Amino acid sequence: METRKAMFSGSWYPATASACESEINAFLETPGIEKSTRQPIRGGIVPHAGWYYSGAIACNVIHQLSGSAPADVLFIFGMHLHRGSPSYIMCDGEWETPFGNLSIESGCADALAEQFDFQIETAHRFTQDNTIELQLPFVKYFFPDASIVPIGAPPRPESLDIGKNAVRIAEQRGLRAKIVGSTDLTHYGSNYGFQPKGSGPEAVQWVKDENDKRIIDAMLALDPQQVLKEALAHQNACCAGAAATAIAAGKALGATQAECLSYATSYDKRPGDSLVGYVGITF
Repeated sequence: METRKAMFSGSWYPATASACESEINAFLETPGIEKSTRQPIRGGIVPHAGWYYSGAIACNVIHQLSGSAPADVLFIFGMHLHRGSPSYIMCDGEWETPFGNLSIESGCADALAEQFDFQIETAHRFTQDNTIELQLPFVKYFFPDASIVPIGAPPRPESLDIGKNAVRIAEQRGLRAKIVGSTDLTHYGSNYGFQPKGSGPEAVQWVKDENDKRIIDAMLALDPQQVLKEALAHQNACCAGAAATAIAAGKALGATQAECLSYATSYDKRPGDSLVGYVGITF
């Protein structure tokens, strides 16, 4: 079975299992991250910056997802895409992590690829992108026996049908599914060419209290269409298609409510005139 190599280990997250486990243990003790009060948890939204910045949030979402009920397959939606981008999927092989390889659930992936127009990625031909890979060590650690279907979801309404059908296909195959959507929030400042409120403390507060809050509210309302509209209008999610599609899939699994476990920005770790927002949500 061909293996897709990890491209960000040793830089965005540790390269060895022991170092990753040490980080995970520390993440699970991070103060200020809430515990979900609703069970079962069918899915979550996670950030995808380097683990130094947002690993604690992503780790705790996936940990809580694993504790609610077992899963055979995780559909992981991500990739930095625009409205005109193709949809992406990997249909066979494995994906390398420091804890061992994660197998692709080929049956589900092939069935989706028959229904929708995807650009098929392989172990050796793929777009290098951090949004999915940054979650995979957490997935392998907390779901050691599960397989995955990695999907790049553009920010357009048609992607929502992919999420809904992914759940239906898993159910038809007798597989217990869970959902992960990977997105960061507002990219603000000179590094990103987005400074509608200038710079300084007031700009930081605007990102936190207004711009990010708008799209977090849409996510907590489990409104995938509004997530897409918000990101298009206010540039407050870099992977709105992934988040919206994950929400659509979660609702197809029966999710009716969502909770915010944590919110932070890169400014909290390294203050500057450029910052990125991060949120962890379960549903």
